[in-house]
This record gives sequence, C-alpha cells and structure tokens, in this order.
Amino acid sequence: MNAVNEQAKLSVQQLGHYISGAPAASTSGRFKDVFNPATGQVTGSVALASVEEVDAAVQAAKAAFPAWSETAPLKRARILFKFKELLNRHHDELAMLITREHGKVFTDAQGEVVRGIEVVEFACGIPNLLKTDFTDQIGGGIDNWNLRQALGVVAGITPFNFPVMVPMWMFPVALACGNTFVLKPSERDPSASLRIAELLKEAGLPDGVFNVVNGDKVAVDALIEHPDVAALSFVGSTPIAEYIYTEASKRGKRVQALGGAKNHLVVMPDADLDQAVDALIGAAYGSAGERCMAISVAVAVGNVADELIERLVPRVKSLVIKNGENLDAEMGPLVTAEHKAKVAGYIDSGVAEGAKLIVDGRAHPVTNADGFFIGGTLFDEVGTGMKIYKEEIFGPVLAVVRVPDFASAVELINAHEFGNGVSLFTSDGGVARAFGRQIQVGMVGINVPIPVPMAWHSFGGWKRSLFGDHHAYGEEGVRFYTRYKSIMQRWPDSIAKGAEFTMPVAK
Repeated sequence: MNAVNEQAKLSVQQLGHYISGAPAASTSGRFKDVFNPATGQVTGSVALASVEEVDAAVQAAKAAFPAWSETAPLKRARILFKFKELLNRHHDELAMLITREHGKVFTDAQGEVVRGIEVVEFACGIPNLLKTDFTDQIGGGIDNWNLRQALGVVAGITPFNFPVMVPMWMFPVALACGNTFVLKPSERDPSASLRIAELLKEAGLPDGVFNVVNGDKVAVDALIEHPDVAALSFVGSTPIAEYIYTEASKRGKRVQALGGAKNHLVVMPDADLDQAVDALIGAAYGSAGERCMAISVAVAVGNVADELIERLVPRVKSLVIKNGENLDAEMGPLVTAEHKAKVAGYIDSGVAEGAKLIVDGRAHPVTNADGFFIGGTLFDEVGTGMKIYKEEIFGPVLAVVRVPDFASAVELINAHEFGNGVSLFTSDGGVARAFGRQIQVGMVGINVPIPVPMAWHSFGGWKRSLFGDHHAYGEEGVRFYTRYKSIMQRWPDSIAKGAEFTMPVAK
C-alpha cells in the first residue's frame, strides 16, 4: 500500500461502542474496515469487541434493569414517543448512513427507516399491550389474574442488510416491556446503530438501558455464553441462526432466531402480467437482492413462462444501477467485494449446472466501476436440484422455474427447506384461497410481492427460516420479551380452617 493510501486509512472515522449512555472507545485492539460499497473506499474502522467489552455492556444493562423495569409503562412509552419524534427529524440522516455503508439506494433506505419507526409507534402503545386478564371469584374467595413481566437483560444480533429496521424490530418492544438491551449490529454497517443510541439518550432513556457493542463472532459467542443475558434475538443466515438457537437454548436462554429464505413468486396463467413483471423486478432486484424477503424464484405456471421471460428481459437489462445517493438509481452495489464475488460464483454455478442464462449481471458495464456492483441476472429453465435454486444467494439473481399446474407449484414450494415468504399472482379468488391455506410458508402475499407484516402484526417464517417459538415484533414480540405469571389470591376471612389434601377445585 502506498503512503497516500496508508494516510487515508489512518484518517477514517473510528467507530467504537456505546455503553452506559456514552461512546466507549475500544480496548480490544481489533478493528475491521467499513466501506462505502458504491466507491470501494474505506470510510471507517469499526472496533471488534472483546469478551470483557461485551461483559461491560451487559453489566451496564444489568445495573439499569431494576429501575427501568419498575418504571411505569406509560413513562417508558413517553420516552419512546420522544424517540419517535427524533427519528422523524433525523429520518434522512439515518437513511444516508444506510446508503453509504450498505449501498442500497437512498429512497429504499428512507423506506427502511419508516418501517423501523412503525415498530416504535407500535411499542408506544405498551400500556395497553401489557394489560392482562383478571377473574373475580374463581371460587372460595379466590381471585386470579396474570402479569407479563420483563425478562431482564436481552440482546439483539442483527444483519447488514437492514441496519436500522431490523434492530427496531427488537429493541423498541423489548425496552417498552421493561427489559434492558445490548445490540450487536453488523460490523459491515455499524454507524446507524451508534446514531440510534445517541437519539435514545436524547429522548431521555436512562443510561445503561440501551447499549451497542460492535464486533464479530467473539462478541456473538460472548452474548450467547453470558449468564446475565436472558434472551437473544437474531436475524441472518440459517447456519448462524441454527447455531445461535442451539447454543443459547442449551444455556437456558429464550431465543428468537430468524434465518434464511428462498422466496417464490407464483405467476398463474390468469395473472395480470404487467403487474407480475413489475412485482418481480422490484422484489428480485430491489436492494440488489439483499433482502430476506427478496423474491429469488419466479414459478411460471402452464403456458405463461415464455411471455413472462420475454417481458422480464428488457426490464432487467434496463435497470438503472449506480451509487444509491443518486435519486434516479434503481439498484445499488452489493455490500462488500467478498459478497460480490460470492454472488458471481452462484452465477457461475448456475451456468455449470445447465440453467439457461438469459441476462448475465457479470457482464454489465457497471461491474467495472470502483464499487461492489453486479448487474441484474436472470436464469430460465432452473431445476430444483441446482445450487442456485436450493440456496439463498442474497444478490440480484432471479431464477425462473417452469411447472405445469397450480398443484405442482404448491408441491414445489412446500418441498423447499425454507419457508419465509411467498407470493401468488392470480385473478382467481378460489386459487388464492387454496394457496393461502395449503402453502407451508410463514408470510404469504396474494398479488403482493413482498408480504412483510405491518408493525402490529408479526414477522417470521416456517421450517428452517425460523428457530424458536416466537415471530418478531407485534404482539408476538411482546410475548417474547415478557414472562407470563399467574397470581391467585384470597384473604384470611375467606379461608376455611383445616388442611386440605384433595386437588383444589372451584366451589
């Protein structure tokens, strides 16, 4: 490396941790470069936490838990209301942080911030969400009611593709329920999480209630193994989700681990093809395919395939691919050079296994740019035994699979190991109803390409797309971040004299 580049690297922003209400410089001595994917330039150096630094964050959260958990839900909600106001005020600032470290286009990043804010809005309703049930006089002067109480210190481990939205699937609900939180964001785009911590502090959140530790597997394992962490939430690839679920569960922790996906969009012969093509272009190539709900397989039913391909090809070739800071950009770069090489490897594999490569993103002129760009790619005649069908690519690659009828489409999708999201485009209400009932997938769209539930519903897949019993956010999130307790009560003047040796029953 020449002297100029060495000096530039020394001048990049140092990104540490956020512990007990203040930025915390790293003591581990380990750092990782953060890039602008559109230019390929190093823009920051993020600290990789040691076990001791993770412990410091957990201890800060543990110390803050007693007072925070006893704070009235309405007071917790008021802090979240203030946080929501600050998020609205700094909306575009957060979106630009996403674009400059993840690479997604600015307008898409703006939408990500909005979807995160919606979960904060939901969490602001916590006084009502924590209301429970009371039964008067169940028998013998006894009343029975239940509580939902906070777990303690909880942690979230989040992916690079949604550095604002996915953490907000977790911590607003967790904090509203009275827990304290340690966030381990992706080391690829850490700046948004640190800025969020500052905004929570400005909103009035007490020190130690929300903490950020940046890091790699060392930090992940430290959270898994820490005896004071009661629960872990994770979103990412299936191998890591399964690892976290297995290792944390056997240590007695509550775990919600959302894994990978291979989302299909079924195009029936009676579908509006203009709408279906629009849906496929946006859902397959938006955010360069780096979405867990991205459509990566188009299932063409019957005789619709040839016309579908014919319409898709010019749209894929004409995608506007450039730095996402340009407002006319439709697709930006992939997150790292390594990930670009991985996606290109999948394209190589598809060709080698006999899929028909219709549009080759490796040959797009933008791939010669300084950033981590790859063009939109389209395969036809993809078989279910091919690697590009079986595995999650997480890039702008759409595979078309041809099936003869509706039943074959359902059978195809249900046979896949993932069951995250799926969509059906049709004009037939009966077919749509049958699809919704028969398909073995957690989130289903009917003429909706990316059926991500709104904040007051819950997000999560089936099969190897989710490990654990609870989906994310919504009322499922409230249940995940609280422990159920039943209380039965009576007073001396209603208690009969003498011991009872039979099973108590209502009298």
